[in-house]
Amino acid sequence: MYLSKILGTVLILLSILFLGLQSQALEIEASGVKTLAMILLIVFYVMRVKKKHILFLMFLVFFTIAEFFNYITWVINFDFSEEIDYFYYVGNILYILSYTFLIARILVSINMSKAVTKFPIQSLSLLVLGIFVVYLVTDTTREELTSSQYTLEFTYNAVIMILMSLSLLYYMAKDDKKSMNLLIGSICILFSEILQLAYFYVAEDFNVLNLLCSLFIVMAFLFYYLQSRLHHKEVVSFIPQNQQNIEV
Repeated sequence: MYLSKILGTVLILLSILFLGLQSQALEIEASGVKTLAMILLIVFYVMRVKKKHILFLMFLVFFTIAEFFNYITWVINFDFSEEIDYFYYVGNILYILSYTFLIARILVSINMSKAVTKFPIQSLSLLVLGIFVVYLVTDTTREELTSSQYTLEFTYNAVIMILMSLSLLYYMAKDDKKSMNLLIGSICILFSEILQLAYFYVAEDFNVLNLLCSLFIVMAFLFYYLQSRLHHKEVVSFIPQNQQNIEV
């Protein structure tokens, strides 16, 4: 108990330090602190959450690996004669894998066919909006990337939008605090990614965008952790009696 409280305090302090370093544009130091915070978050999750879910844990693990890989590329000055930026591909693929595990976590907790049948207009709207947003956001990088990089960027943004759309559908189907925290976390991830694209490809000198991106990331993992500790509410159906106490 005392160890978990200490870890929680350290995580809060590391988050504040991370944001402080980002505000000063100290990218390498901020990346190292973020990696350490993610490692401690995994330990904190394992210690504090009784009913751990393997898919959510894999999301945390792969995201941490991606952050560690990103930190290594900052610290070590690799010199490759090849034109292909392998670090760009490996790093983004690791992030895609991490978000894919989170998407799988949602899919195993919801009957998609019933959810789509219950919310047909909303589901269609999310599909159309998702395609539009992914195309619009990715198109801002067309002049900066090669065709293969553009394809990877499009895939990355599509995965983020799928996560966001499924989180919203998940919330509409479950309608409880756990699903709401998951939705808020996914919204924060979406905002963070959009701001990161703007910072990298539009206004790199405007460090406020990078700081806001980092702030949304911290908030996202806060809400993701909070939802991992909650359980879905149970409701009582008044007709018929043998269907009472069904989990939503």
